[in-house]
Amino acid sequence: MSLLHNHRSVQFILILCFLWLTACDQKNEYIAPPPPEVTVSQPVQQSVTEYIEFTGTTQSVGVAEVRAQASGILKSMHFEPGLNVKQGDLLFIIEPELYQAKLAAAQAELVSAKAQLKRAQAELNRADELIKKSFISKTEYLQLKTERDVAQATIGLKSAAVQSAKIQLSYTRVTAPISGRISRNAVDIGNLVGEGEATLLTTVTQYQPMYAYFHLNERDLLRLMKLSGEKAQQLGHNQEKELYQNLNIPLFLGLADEEGYPHEGELDFVESELNTSTGTIELRGVFTNSEQPERLIPGLFSRLRLPVGKMPNALLINERAIGSDQSGHYLLVVNQENKVEKRLVTLGQRLNGMTVISKGIKADDKVIINGLQKARPGSVVNPQTASATAG
Repeated sequence: MSLLHNHRSVQFILILCFLWLTACDQKNEYIAPPPPEVTVSQPVQQSVTEYIEFTGTTQSVGVAEVRAQASGILKSMHFEPGLNVKQGDLLFIIEPELYQAKLAAAQAELVSAKAQLKRAQAELNRADELIKKSFISKTEYLQLKTERDVAQATIGLKSAAVQSAKIQLSYTRVTAPISGRISRNAVDIGNLVGEGEATLLTTVTQYQPMYAYFHLNERDLLRLMKLSGEKAQQLGHNQEKELYQNLNIPLFLGLADEEGYPHEGELDFVESELNTSTGTIELRGVFTNSEQPERLIPGLFSRLRLPVGKMPNALLINERAIGSDQSGHYLLVVNQENKVEKRLVTLGQRLNGMTVISKGIKADDKVIINGLQKARPGSVVNPQTASATAG
């Protein structure tokens, strides 16, 4: 039994040695992982309106100071500060009694002057008959005629005095010079106003329409001038003057808390010369501001954009695909060998989550829009095509 047992042990050891030797003859082989999967899309090609964008400030079309043109005690106030008023609305009353008395006196003097004229005219009419019969001298007749003329002139003076007294009395009723939002009262009831100076009582700020001022740099100005010149040539010489007088160029505005540019207006003024210290020229847009309450108020920071033309075959790509580093903005593109290429690009305007690429790619390029973290320039990827759409 021991011999048989030893024989089997030797066989087992020999089998183990054979397996070990066989394993040593086999080589270790590395199996590379498959290339990472990325999503690619060709640029969307469509017509896009080209804009120039600015920042500006809103400003009122008109601000009117309401001042006391009559002197006296401020008797009453007839508005709520901060609310809208219409042109001609009563705002304040300054004590009118003194001016009413002055008007009454002027009217009485006018009545007296008319009576004097009536008497002088009657005496002159009687003198006309007497001088024909030589009952009075020419000197007496001329004297009566002079008295009548003086009475007529006095009527004019007294009439003017009455009109002046009416105007002075009207100043005791202080009304809104323009329509707009009224400020708080600068003087309290019971105070003396208008004594020696036209006391400021309040201000009215016009909110409809509303201006927005902004500045255009020299390069963009020359570009607009070129476009305007081309349009003038198309219209013809007779309409060129009308083009520059009536710009009719749409302008769009957005506030700091608004998406996009929801307020539409038009460009209505361009300054006559460039500011040499800043290299810019001032422009102004006007907006109806018809919302209630008005959305635009003076002094707001605003974003503006001005359409300057159309790009008929613009290339747009999803803005998520755009990267940036020290070299600038770039896109990752998959070539025919499925290798990743880095393309430096020039960006245009944004449009509903898409960005215009004005330089750096072609219409048939496959741009990586998803899986950017897996792609490295020069590496091989597995591109999966997705469609991209622009709004």
